[in-house]
Amino acid sequence: MAFKFPKLCMQVNEACKILLVEVGEVIEQISDQDFCRPIPVLNGSTLGQHFRHTLEFFECLSSGSKSGIVSYDQRDHDSNIENDRDLALGVLNEAIVFMNNCQLEKNIKVAICYDLESDDDIIVDSNMAREIAYNIEHVIHHMALIKIGVQAICPYVVLPKGFGIAVSTLKYRNRQSIE
Repeated sequence: MAFKFPKLCMQVNEACKILLVEVGEVIEQISDQDFCRPIPVLNGSTLGQHFRHTLEFFECLSSGSKSGIVSYDQRDHDSNIENDRDLALGVLNEAIVFMNNCQLEKNIKVAICYDLESDDDIIVDSNMAREIAYNIEHVIHHMALIKIGVQAICPYVVLPKGFGIAVSTLKYRNRQSIE
């Protein structure tokens, strides 16, 4: 089977935008108070913190796409985003605009550091499509945590079907139900 990079890019881009729209639908339903309320089952973190964390990865990717080097470690950890639903929705909308305009075939570098004793980054070659795929997996992971938090303190929120579940898991579950 021949590799079809343009088809992959369209699929990755659309999947990411769908997830971002779902995240936005959930943010819109959460009350201001519940958005920043510590949740014991999430070790005291808030829904806003999970949304902020996820959205900042897209901010890093957007700014890194311009400079050519992405560093997820250099996030702002902006507490305003985690405490203000409207601001979070604004950042989310910026991520969707970025997804609509980014060049998925563009080669980029990712700066990473896993050494607690050093700030020396290792530079890894990547491309925008790969980094968006990474962000998809990252957002799904946090959607699963957000789902737990929503179920614990926001029973009024209606979650989209499959929220926080990987597409591969949904496909697996569908195959199991028809066998």
